[in-house]
Amino acid sequence: MKLIGSYTSPFVRKISVILLEKGITFEFINESPWTDESHVPHYNPLGKVPALVAGQETWYDSHIIAAYLEQLDIAPALMPRDRLAALKVQQLEALADGIGDAAVILLREQMRPPEQQMEGQLLRQREKILRGLDALEKEAVKGITLNSGKLNVADIATACLIGFLNFRRIVPNWCVDRPALVKLAENMFQRESFARTVPPTA
Repeated sequence: MKLIGSYTSPFVRKISVILLEKGITFEFINESPWTDESHVPHYNPLGKVPALVAGQETWYDSHIIAAYLEQLDIAPALMPRDRLAALKVQQLEALADGIGDAAVILLREQMRPPEQQMEGQLLRQREKILRGLDALEKEAVKGITLNSGKLNVADIATACLIGFLNFRRIVPNWCVDRPALVKLAENMFQRESFARTVPPTA
């Protein structure tokens, strides 16, 4: 398998972690989707990462790739067998990914010259992030679907999101009044799969 993506993307990291947790051998191809010479559109017509080449098939969108990898039925299972429970995990995965989308938009907006930044856009994305984190905290406190002690895709997506927020220093005070998410992240970051996928600082 070949995983196409950027080392700094939380969505790419999510797939890398899943592959490592399942012990699936893969080749990582570092491709930024933001450059004019990027090859990412060859794998995903939307020009977004990650993309996974598996034999003659190419899968894109981290949610779809995660579902594909789960269908390979390689242990450990990261999705419940019960359909309703699995849907709940996927909803929290989607929530974490949606917060990540907002964080990327916020980051890109902040990279523009100050006089060109749209304050309304910055505020909207920051509010999305905070509301989303509040919702994840409520689920993490319950410890049923998220932070249950049994690793699943929602745990991985949430930890990758938090890693991205820390790495890019987006909403630096995100951890205030969210102790369950802090604990989840601390536990996840101790796993070998996360230690091996820490974004490069240079």
